[in-house]
Amino acid sequence: MKLILLGAPGAGKGTVAKMLTAIDGSVQISTGDILRAAVKDGTDLGKKAKAFMDAGDLVPDDLIMGIMKERLKEDDCKSGYLLDGFPRTIPQAEALKVMLTEMGEKLDGVINLSVPREVILDRLTTRRTCVGCGAIYNVKSNPPKVEGKCDACGADVVQRDDETEEAISNRLDVYNEKTAPLADFYRKEGNLMDIEATSSDVVVAAIKSKLGM
Repeated sequence: MKLILLGAPGAGKGTVAKMLTAIDGSVQISTGDILRAAVKDGTDLGKKAKAFMDAGDLVPDDLIMGIMKERLKEDDCKSGYLLDGFPRTIPQAEALKVMLTEMGEKLDGVINLSVPREVILDRLTTRRTCVGCGAIYNVKSNPPKVEGKCDACGADVVQRDDETEEAISNRLDVYNEKTAPLADFYRKEGNLMDIEATSSDVVVAAIKSKLGM
């Protein structure tokens, strides 16, 4: 299964992707994870991307497309993939369409997750991330057992620079301006599925029903 997951930051794309990959053996590809790894490793790409990410801005297309092309050629993508957080702009979507055609591949569908802005703001400003293993916590619904320390590896659990209220508001504004029009792009392509993202289980059930999984 080859799918794109659309939705604002905090819409739950990552959680839904993990549930879907467990069903059909496909692999989740998140540009956010790839970029954060590059930042952590201090690669040239990571250094260039860090300034954009810290401000909540989108990383330029030329950086993103280069990563994605190499990633989709890897062996684990042969059984299918879920693109989580990519493409983010119409030019990226058009470039992806060309790239997939050249690779002899085709998307099975595009899932658009809808979540109210106030729900996303609350969800993300209360989220915390382990600097060691990347585990995700929430100060309201899923806090670490020891405040500020990861249950799994004991490393510090922090609020990411791009998850302060100011940065999130900026990310949502950027999303609405540049990324939300993707829904119209894929609607015209005839493969968009709009799903109310009330809970991950509901979303996955709806996707399985619509795709006959």
